[in-house]
Amino acid sequence: MPVEAHDTPRILIVEDDTRLATLTQEYLEGNGFQVAVEEDGNRAVEHILQERPDLVILDVMLPGEDGLGVCRRVRPDYAGPILMLTARTDDMDQVLGLEMGADDYVAKPVRPRVLLARVRALLRRADSQPLPEDDDGAPARLEFGDLVIDSAMREAWLNDEGIDLTSAEFDLLWLLASNAGRVLTREEIFTALRGIEYDGQDRSIDVRVSRIRPKVGDDPMHPRRIKTVRSKGYLFVREV
Repeated sequence: MPVEAHDTPRILIVEDDTRLATLTQEYLEGNGFQVAVEEDGNRAVEHILQERPDLVILDVMLPGEDGLGVCRRVRPDYAGPILMLTARTDDMDQVLGLEMGADDYVAKPVRPRVLLARVRALLRRADSQPLPEDDDGAPARLEFGDLVIDSAMREAWLNDEGIDLTSAEFDLLWLLASNAGRVLTREEIFTALRGIEYDGQDRSIDVRVSRIRPKVGDDPMHPRRIKTVRSKGYLFVREV
């Protein structure tokens, strides 16, 4: 579900490092955003659900409830993008954040231009209005037996039951399904979804695939619909 549009996008920073939060707030405000700051994890949940910011920048380490817990609690009722701030060397935080429903992450120490680029990319994706057909004329709805994926509605169904997908998960599923029968490399997927080159280390694509598989009826241990092609990438199988 696209986030509600505003003339000035509203961002909530959930960060207890006052200096970092202030510097980030000033930098984003200087680039045209309306920014609020929340320092406590417990209060952040209520703030997000009541105020519905267009995007949340969420630190993992917080007083009260940590960022992973905040993400887990708000995700069922908040459709906007969540950008996690993680420790540079802690891959587990990055993986857990994605598993809890975060859309992307930036490692600390935060580089302002990188953060700004990620924020803009997430907002563009959230605010995009899909067309009835893709640019290449492909249909907006794809059907694979009991699995139906609709890019115009940004929804998917399995056996006529709606599938609970984050925005990032839907984007990945649509990309794979619209290229059914063709192996997509991690480089292709990374560039298409995040607009930056794959660095060979990022695990976000693999984590999202592992989350999507059971949601579309695939066996995570022996997948038949979304196959891993060793040393290459992923293949969405047309007929299972």
